[in-house]
Amino acid sequence: MAALTDRVLRALERFNAAHPWDHNAHYHRWILRRLPRRLDRALDVGCGSGDLARLLATRATAVRAVDADPAIVARARELTAPAAPVVFAVEDALADTGHDGAYTAVTCLATLHHLPPNEALTRFRERLAPGGTLVVLGLSRPDTPADHLLGLLSVPLNAATGWLKNRGRPAPRPVAMTAATRDAEESLAEIALLARRILPGARIRRRLFWRYTLVWRKPHTA
Repeated sequence: MAALTDRVLRALERFNAAHPWDHNAHYHRWILRRLPRRLDRALDVGCGSGDLARLLATRATAVRAVDADPAIVARARELTAPAAPVVFAVEDALADTGHDGAYTAVTCLATLHHLPPNEALTRFRERLAPGGTLVVLGLSRPDTPADHLLGLLSVPLNAATGWLKNRGRPAPRPVAMTAATRDAEESLAEIALLARRILPGARIRRRLFWRYTLVWRKPHTA
């Protein structure tokens, strides 16, 4: 049985490598629906090659997109029209940049598990203007039966989605450049516990494709 399971997993890995797709981009439209139709200033933390930042720029007066990887920030600049209201910066997500209280939206995709979560959530809260919205798409360590069940369900759906997005054909070229990845250390329960203390009222949900979402709106009054 173990040998059969290993063969199945290897076959799925080969299929997924031939039909790749971006799990984070899958949630971009969902993220936009959590935000107002018009924004003042937006901050995208861990921007990667800038796909979400460019979408935010269709709604925001100005977007600041930051990533710690100089190569991927350079790629984001190459892919962005000069007239787009986006500034890409090589920056530590936790750095004190003097922008506290400046943003009506802060987004963070597949980056929180690379950071000290307590410090990161606190920094995101500080950078939001009153009434602003934080949206996190994150990865957590599978810990409960529900986590493992949703992960198993995601395996065939992942393959089917890759096949559909590639129209049944192997991808002709590698997917867009992405930053280095690492496994999440915190479980969803641990993230939720932190959020209840730092971001009272935050809405956290498990999602397909090994992701969770966190949405929080900063009160207008302290």
